[in-house]
Amino acid sequence: MTDPTASTASASEAGSPTAAVTAVAHRGDPYRVRENTLGSLRSALRHGADAVEIDVRLTRDGVPVLLHDATLARLWERDRPVAALSAAEVRELTDGGVPALAEALAVTEGHRVMLDLPGAPGRRAVRRIVEVVRACGAGDRVYYCADAAAMLTVRAADPAAEIALTWTTSAPPRPALLDAVRPRWLNYRFGLVDRALAERVHRDGYALSVWTPDTGRTMRRLIGLGADSITTNRVDVLCAVRGRTLMT
Repeated sequence: MTDPTASTASASEAGSPTAAVTAVAHRGDPYRVRENTLGSLRSALRHGADAVEIDVRLTRDGVPVLLHDATLARLWERDRPVAALSAAEVRELTDGGVPALAEALAVTEGHRVMLDLPGAPGRRAVRRIVEVVRACGAGDRVYYCADAAAMLTVRAADPAAEIALTWTTSAPPRPALLDAVRPRWLNYRFGLVDRALAERVHRDGYALSVWTPDTGRTMRRLIGLGADSITTNRVDVLCAVRGRTLMT
């Protein structure tokens, strides 16, 4: 059975009705373990994730770390912006809870990793993130997702990068943008996805990535529409739904 996460698979293969949808764990396993931590990544993989999605930001001294928000306030009750802190200060303020990207890549060895780049990262930040991915020998299993501006920066930093272009409207991306970004995936919020959109994505030669449904009913609908990859906070539920779907 075709694995749509494999870099050698074509987009048309990924969109075939016989391909198993890829289960991507959103920030790890946040219903069980605090998001974007090593424990959350390990839990997601134990519960069947094919890939994990993590958010990466840069510290003041240029260390990529796992954090979705601009500050430590929501998760760590420290209202300090990560961009103004050194990696050592982040570690101290969170008792080591915020891992470096290199640590996360080591923990997920052998698995695909989707790197989300929130907060409009600049060229310096993207270059540094790409450097760490290369230094860790993870270039063949990492792919990047974010909006067009961030993905254009990734493409400039790494001409060979695999990209999932996040798109927030049902209107298709402009052909000139697609030519510049060269994404493998188009990444949509689940509420936007209907049969016409899914068919258009596949017809245009892209694989369809969807985020972040958390109910079995919605997951079944998306699988039926031909989603190639689903990013969810409940990867155990998705794996159970996928298993039942493949048996029918």
